[in-house]
Amino acid sequence: MNKTRRLVLLALLVAIAAALHIVEGWLPVPMPVPGAKLGLANIVSLLALIMFGWREALYVAVSRVLLGSLFGGILLGPAFAMSMGGALISVISMTYIHKKHRRLFSLVGVSVVGAVAHNVTQVALASIIVYSPGLLWYAPYMLLFAIPTGLFIGLAVNYFFAKIPAKYGINW
Repeated sequence: MNKTRRLVLLALLVAIAAALHIVEGWLPVPMPVPGAKLGLANIVSLLALIMFGWREALYVAVSRVLLGSLFGGILLGPAFAMSMGGALISVISMTYIHKKHRRLFSLVGVSVVGAVAHNVTQVALASIIVYSPGLLWYAPYMLLFAIPTGLFIGLAVNYFFAKIPAKYGINW
């Protein structure tokens, strides 16, 4: 893939991820777990990881959080810190699992690991931000929500890779 095509694809991935980040912030999630979200923008981070590699996935995740937080009005606030921390740890953990344990984990497994890492990081950061270790009791509830959302994200990425034609020059 030439540099121009690569740059255009990365820019599109960042734009899609930022848009999903913003739109998901607007959606009410009728769940018994407050603060839980589907993590739709993580679809794009996992796509970038598989299509390009860890650097580009990290770039997409960081850019998505920056742009989404800027346009969502939460830049440099507590929600921004929790979102950025979750995105960074999620991409790092998905990269590790994808590179070191590819035989054991499918894309769905990689996605579930990323979702769990994201939620654990967010709960830990929330407890640090509000100086309350009692918030860590909230982690099991977030983990129960992370598993089905991670499954959904992984299945969506599998579906995408099954449908995209090889003629576009994207190798995974």
